[in-house]
Amino acid sequence: MRRLKTSLFLSALLVPLVLTSVAQAENDGRGFYGATDDKVVTDAGFILIVFFPLFVFCMSMLQRRLDKRKEARKAAHKAHLSNAQWRGGW
Repeated sequence: MRRLKTSLFLSALLVPLVLTSVAQAENDGRGFYGATDDKVVTDAGFILIVFFPLFVFCMSMLQRRLDKRKEARKAAHKAHLSNAQWRGGW
């Protein structure tokens, strides 16, 4: 029974691996998008040129906001500790 389970498991892994090359051969090697010419490659390059600076800018603004929140939380905690009447001990 154990051998049967193992062989079924291995065949379930191997069958998709064997059939993927057949499944990918249906579009004559053009890929999912279709035929790529110079305009498609240039447009993809421009998209990348715009995406990365925008991504860096957005992540920097997010980090700035998170740092401001952290500093405000630290300042509030420090103010809370300085206003305490009793400090440690009995």
